[in-house]
Amino acid sequence: MNFLAHLHLASLANSSLLGNLLADFVRGNPDGKYAPEVVSGIMLHRRIDKLTDNLQPVREARRLFSQPNYRVAPIALDVLWDHFLARHWEQFDNAMPLPNFIALAKNSIVPYLSETPSEFQYINQYIWRDRWLERYAELPFIADTLHNMAIRRPRLEALSYCIEDIRQHYHLLEETFLHFYPAMMEQARAKQL
Repeated sequence: MNFLAHLHLASLANSSLLGNLLADFVRGNPDGKYAPEVVSGIMLHRRIDKLTDNLQPVREARRLFSQPNYRVAPIALDVLWDHFLARHWEQFDNAMPLPNFIALAKNSIVPYLSETPSEFQYINQYIWRDRWLERYAELPFIADTLHNMAIRRPRLEALSYCIEDIRQHYHLLEETFLHFYPAMMEQARAKQL
């Protein structure tokens, strides 16, 4: 899962949106470094990542990527899951339109940015200003996102080429997401994540 899915699942679980978005920027044990609710959100994010990576449909989806891209496929899939969530938002949350959810998330995170690592503050400028969470619905934006990730981390260069695997298997990957994500939503609501 990437930013949007983590925020969505966190909201369903009544977990800290700040903690869930911040988690990838926190190394080690966060206890004592952040408020307890933020720590709880960080830990939820980590559990969701582990659960998602070990789901059988997700492991099968990884096999759809070509050999040169296989190593980075889990990263590409995390971003792609946000694409499908944004595209099908109304199917998953018909009570709150996506722009309203994004505004709620922004209002839950931005006031506390000064208490977070500088790299998290930096990326937040772009998340909100450039409307990343909404734009995840656009496949060209996904391609740009993967390419920009590859530029920032040269060892992830293969991410730039994953969009071809995604385009080739788009409908199968979409079906995979539409199959497993509702179960994750139910687990979040039941606080079983």
